[in-house]
Amino acid sequence: MAAEPPSWVLWLDEPGACVATLGGKVASLAEMAAAGFAVPPAFGVTTAALDRFASSGLAEAVAQVRGSLDTADHDAVESASRQIGALIEGTPVPNELAEAIGAAYARLCRVAGSERVPVAVRSSAINEDLDGASFAGQYETYLWISGADDVVHHVRRCWASLFNPAALTYRPAAAAEAADDAPVPGMCVGVQVMVPARSAGVMLTIDPVSGDRSRMVIESCWGLGEGVVKGDVTPDRHRVDKVSLRVVDRVVSDQSHEYRYDDAAGAVGLMPITGGRGADCSLAEEEVVAIAELGKRLERHRGGPQDVEWAIAGDGSLHLLQSRPETARALRRDDRGPAGEPGSAAERVISTFLGFTGGTRR
Repeated sequence: MAAEPPSWVLWLDEPGACVATLGGKVASLAEMAAAGFAVPPAFGVTTAALDRFASSGLAEAVAQVRGSLDTADHDAVESASRQIGALIEGTPVPNELAEAIGAAYARLCRVAGSERVPVAVRSSAINEDLDGASFAGQYETYLWISGADDVVHHVRRCWASLFNPAALTYRPAAAAEAADDAPVPGMCVGVQVMVPARSAGVMLTIDPVSGDRSRMVIESCWGLGEGVVKGDVTPDRHRVDKVSLRVVDRVVSDQSHEYRYDDAAGAVGLMPITGGRGADCSLAEEEVVAIAELGKRLERHRGGPQDVEWAIAGDGSLHLLQSRPETARALRRDDRGPAGEPGSAAERVISTFLGFTGGTRR
């Protein structure tokens, strides 16, 4: 019997949704959706699609660049990253891949009831979200992308991010054991309906400083969660008792800017907050409790502390964007990315916990 042809795209609720096919991030979303969590609709451009893209000589060309690379030489790494990026940019996306991605995006538009639904195009490598080596922040995510051609273009940009300077050099021990020796490592790209977030942020279902598992820490900002994840906005911080769901401590920051879609620029940007909201807390008390309840459910489902990204839409609905094993303990072992930069949501929480300034405790 002839083998079935590979799937170029896979929906979260389809059979075969696993790390080998969808990478760590999108496979996690598929698991969460199957468990009944409120995950926005999405599909993954599978690892097989990247294999097909790289099969026209790209893999060999990348291997030649990487073969003699000294990852301790910063200038050489930067040069190699640029060379590989140019190779990827110059390689056409095969018609069958572009058509499959376009058809899946059209279906996503029908599901969302929009002709050009905005989506997040997110890298999901097979080495992401490993215990102790999340790779979070090493690869790229592009927000508010609309139109089939732009989605295909940004899928290719995510593939190129496999060879960012940070990704070329970041190899903690846990990842090295699971690393793919192929010149082009496995990566899926997730395409997910954007949540038009009124507020968003991250949650760590364990105290990142003391390791106290009876406490949860939620960091929130106005607008899209990029403000917290990138560290461009000093977030509001809420510490919650996991048993009673009582907010035991809150620090409210005076936020002057938020990430949102800019119609004039046609892209997401860091923009001034209007309407006087900036001095107010970005979450109501009941919203903090709802997010904490979500964290408890995730811990029960996944069997351990989680590093969570979430968003609240303008209509007040809460959406789960990502849940991965927490990395706070790994950070305390000083298992960081290049130059010790915090990358995951958990690391952002820790960095603000240890260096928070300018907030008002309430």
